[in-house]
Amino acid sequence: MAAFGRVRFLSIDFDAASTESAADDILAAGKLPFRYVVTPNVHHVVKLHETGGDGFVRYADAWKVYCDSRVLSQLARACGLNLPVVTGSDLTAVLVQRASDLNLKVAIVGPSAEDCAILARRYPGLDISSYTPPMGFINSEAEIKKCIDFVVSHPAALTFLAVGMPQQEILAQRIAEQGEARGVGLCIGASIDFLTLKQQRAPLWVQRFGLEWMHRLLSDPKRLARRYLIECPRIFPLIIAHVRDTRSRGRSPAA
Repeated sequence: MAAFGRVRFLSIDFDAASTESAADDILAAGKLPFRYVVTPNVHHVVKLHETGGDGFVRYADAWKVYCDSRVLSQLARACGLNLPVVTGSDLTAVLVQRASDLNLKVAIVGPSAEDCAILARRYPGLDISSYTPPMGFINSEAEIKKCIDFVVSHPAALTFLAVGMPQQEILAQRIAEQGEARGVGLCIGASIDFLTLKQQRAPLWVQRFGLEWMHRLLSDPKRLARRYLIECPRIFPLIIAHVRDTRSRGRSPAA
């Protein structure tokens, strides 16, 4: 297993890794006590700073924290940091394929039974258990308990939590705190939708230029306009504050 170390940027300790090495580490932990993986992007970082983590998610409690965003990686580079990108969607695709090849048990929380059936047909080696909580489940202790009970009673090497941010991160933290589950939980957003072809990812060249956010915005402007045009640009004051703070301490921005 490759060890790349950690990179601290905007008060978050990111794990520096490649997608393949991240998958290696995750699969190696499939029988261990439950721990979870998060993949913050620009929007997540902005929300984390605006809420102070209160009622949002404590990334410090996650086992692995990978940078989901090429934009965030480029901003880190401008500050003198090398922050590798491991997108949640790429990581999910690699893990699902490898889990299928190994005939592993996986649990999925979020997508419908129909979507999970499509996934099973596309990846016939998977042994899938799934649960679909109701909308707003995160505001009900009873519904959160049902999710936790499902994960505990369906032990799997990989548990994919696909209920949106920050619900999936909060749920992952609650599962870890409960202490009875095993394997690795992954907070994956819409990644299953890409694998079932319910949604289309941006072309590879768009991804490589760091413009996947624009593809998503143009694909669903009504839902995503506020996120990408109003909320995400709030990252820039955080970058300015980061640079000023490090310089005032007599260090380079990369320190």
